Amino acid sequence: MKIPNINCKIEMSCPVNPSEDPAKVEKAIANIFSNSTIKYENFTMFAQSKELRSFEKIYETIHNNQSQKTYSRNLENNLENDTTWFFLNKQAAFVERIAICEEPEESPLGPIKVTLTSSNIDGIIDWTAFGN
Repeated sequence: MKIPNINCKIEMSCPVNPSEDPAKVEKAIANIFSNSTIKYENFTMFAQSKELRSFEKIYETIHNNQSQKTYSRNLENNLENDTTWFFLNKQAAFVERIAICEEPEESPLGPIKVTLTSSNIDGIIDWTAFGN
């Protein structure tokens, strides 16, 4: 996998329900979002990175599972200016699996929202979906 040299900001956020252990939610994010800074605040877990290599596990899953069309559609549909986003299933992330959610309800405890921001957002979408 060749990671392009594109400046970006990658953020993840998800609710932490009263029935959930915040440490487990943090582990779910850490499992799929390496090299990130994670913090917990007001019943929400946040993670952030400015390195595209933090997106490596998601990228590999997209290409290993041949799910480029699903991710590409979500990234394009949610594109606004220099930002796009998609949802991942929180429970799947906890067991080191990456599963996209088309709707938030597909993740019963709430999804992880992944937001990508870049002045070259089209380059990131192309790399994510097509490996260009």
